[in-house]
Amino acid sequence: MKVLILSTGTGEGHNSAGKAVLEQFQKRGISCEMKDALDFASQKAASYGKRIYVWSTVKATGVFKGAYKAGRAITSARRKSPVYFANALYAEKLYHYIVDNGYDTVVMPHLFPAEAITYMLRKHECRLDIRTYFVGTDYTCIPFTEETEADYYFIAHEELVEEYVRKGIAREKLIPTGIPVSDRFRFLPAREEARRSLSVNTEGHCILIMTGSMGYGKIENLVQALVQRMGVRDHVYIMGGSNEKLKARLRETYREDLRIQILDYTDRTAEYLAAADLLFTKPGGLTSTEAAVAGIPLAHTRPIPGCEDCNQAFYNGHGISISATTEEQLVEQALELLKQPEECRQMIERQHQVINGNAAEDICEFIIGRDAQMQ
Repeated sequence: MKVLILSTGTGEGHNSAGKAVLEQFQKRGISCEMKDALDFASQKAASYGKRIYVWSTVKATGVFKGAYKAGRAITSARRKSPVYFANALYAEKLYHYIVDNGYDTVVMPHLFPAEAITYMLRKHECRLDIRTYFVGTDYTCIPFTEETEADYYFIAHEELVEEYVRKGIAREKLIPTGIPVSDRFRFLPAREEARRSLSVNTEGHCILIMTGSMGYGKIENLVQALVQRMGVRDHVYIMGGSNEKLKARLRETYREDLRIQILDYTDRTAEYLAAADLLFTKPGGLTSTEAAVAGIPLAHTRPIPGCEDCNQAFYNGHGISISATTEEQLVEQALELLKQPEECRQMIERQHQVINGNAAEDICEFIIGRDAQMQ
């Protein structure tokens, strides 16, 4: 058995999900590699695709929202989308890489490689030789999923089964494992230990803000509202992703307020979650799942229009996050939640009931089991 995981860098959540599955295969000594699918496209096309995604989600959310709605309309008509044909352009190169390197199993936590693989398998009719698995990273069936043809689809929750079926995915292909996250979020240090390790102030509340890899959202409004309402001994740690301009503005604005700390890239996110009393984050599927697995009171900031609206609705509906119309209202609700330890404890308990922290392990075991059956 030799596994190839294909993701791409349009939002770090897909890559994180892929790495979580990679981690499980490597723990079992199974040969596994992870590649960016767009590495097989021309450099110009890959760079353009990523830039358009970042621009549409961070700078022009109205454009992204319109495109998302259009995607739903296109797929409901069962026509092949521009996304399918764009990814078909590098499918031949990807096919030869898979065959030449002897991969028999392909795992895809992103739509782009799933589209390319679908085209590839149709052209070369090699479905029996290559087993394919799609990993959903949102609490909805995203547009264009139904025009892919994976052998199985690992989805975020059993409540989504009927939605996928309505979109045209065969029920017998749906495996509601949950969204895979790294073991780092399952096995956390104690809060006091994490705070000592990170040199986080032990007095007052520790509040964590995550903006996503691209620094999306009206974070400056959120921080301003927090500063006006938080206690003098409370501290805020802000993960601004790759948005250097945002981080620079925040550092300038709060250079004299020692309660506000702006962090550069860190691979210690799990430790910060262990140290924090509350998390503000946009409702990305992967980040929200990591938070729920870690067990932390969760306040959802403004979603990127589209699938993140669905993520937020799912989490709100199960009582495992809070959200509000404005940043000021959200801060007020979040700080009130912090004053009620029992409410916080109950939210964490619901998170552990609703969200499967073992999803990466379950995905890996399912794939291994199916491989054994095929031998």
